[in-house]
Amino acid sequence: MQRRTFFAASMGLLAAPNDRIRLAIIGSRGRGRALAGDFVGIPNVEIAALVDPDSRSFTRAHALITEKSGRSPQTHSDLRRVLDDKTIDAVIIATPDHWHAPATLLACAAGKDVYVEKPCSHNVREGRLMIEAAQKHQRIVQVGTQSRSRASTQQAIALARSGKLGRIRMAKAWNVQRRDNIGRKPDSTPPPEIDFDLWTGPAPLLPFRENRFHYTWHWWWNYGTGDMGNDGVHQLDIARWGLGVEAPTHVSGWGGKVFFDDDQQTPDSMNITFTYPGGEALLFEQRIWNPYGMSDQENGVALYGSDAMLEIGRWQGRWGYRLFDAKGKLVETIQADNDETHARNFIDCLRSRQSPSAAIPIGHTSTLHCHLGNIVARTGRQIRFDPATDSIPGDAEAAKLLTRPYRSHWATPKA
Repeated sequence: MQRRTFFAASMGLLAAPNDRIRLAIIGSRGRGRALAGDFVGIPNVEIAALVDPDSRSFTRAHALITEKSGRSPQTHSDLRRVLDDKTIDAVIIATPDHWHAPATLLACAAGKDVYVEKPCSHNVREGRLMIEAAQKHQRIVQVGTQSRSRASTQQAIALARSGKLGRIRMAKAWNVQRRDNIGRKPDSTPPPEIDFDLWTGPAPLLPFRENRFHYTWHWWWNYGTGDMGNDGVHQLDIARWGLGVEAPTHVSGWGGKVFFDDDQQTPDSMNITFTYPGGEALLFEQRIWNPYGMSDQENGVALYGSDAMLEIGRWQGRWGYRLFDAKGKLVETIQADNDETHARNFIDCLRSRQSPSAAIPIGHTSTLHCHLGNIVARTGRQIRFDPATDSIPGDAEAAKLLTRPYRSHWATPKA
């Protein structure tokens, strides 16, 4: 990144500190609307456009932006309109998972910087293509794992690095919260406000079905990555950061549906173990059918050292950490205000051309844990992973799930 920063500076590509940065948000519901709230208050940043193939989705985000900024963003159904707009500096991608990588690749090629929501990709191969595109086109690509910019999490990681925990050999990440039963629905005709072909993009075209569309697409393999990719990626990212590891070399465990009697395909329960070249282990546990968490929180992380244990997460709505000594006694608690600095980190990096806190190589490594965990759940067996080649040696069936089938579409990844 230092070499790329020098290249950008030498070519006169650094933005002046007072230049207005114009953004487009691709995907204007849920996360898109939340991110609009994060970006709209940053000085000299304008949200100039919203993109969504469902015209019903614009209303709330458009009203929020207009009220907060006094400026009315344009609306488009097709993301190519903003990629062709030379006045747009960067895009915020808050689409379903199956569009994250294709939209990022197109945006990088169009000369746009990118903030892409988690998980950064739908499969392992896409993540590698995103890294290559960012490097080739000299683009800033930030992944939406906000803890990388959160001061209390950074402080917790610094504590882990300080040696106070002793030798850290194991971490645990958990995603334990109540999700909704999505029921059983028949295929149907999409509402007239939806360009469903555009919404589907390069994924195989399935009939419209109400419970595999807005939000519930998370629980279908054609579009989503289950709750491991939806929410578990946050905890996996923190856990591997604290453990000081990159990609695993061995993944084992189990995942399946044990509670929900509905149409969703992805697991409602998982127990996955990742191991690394240095012998470290990361344990992931998921139960999305119960209302109670673990260690007083729904989703969290524990780092187990030879001398102490550190828990990182959110208690009573506030982020922080808790340090326990070798006898299990709580000796330190830090909680902080929930200031969201991830959006500002992205904007600062657009101007400086420095690497953001959750640059795409970081986001890809954390996200591939989700993909590999899902492969274990889908195949029902343990796998070996070769990080040097992004391959699963000796298991052709599992290896097929490192990528996906695409239909012929203008957004289909070219490599």
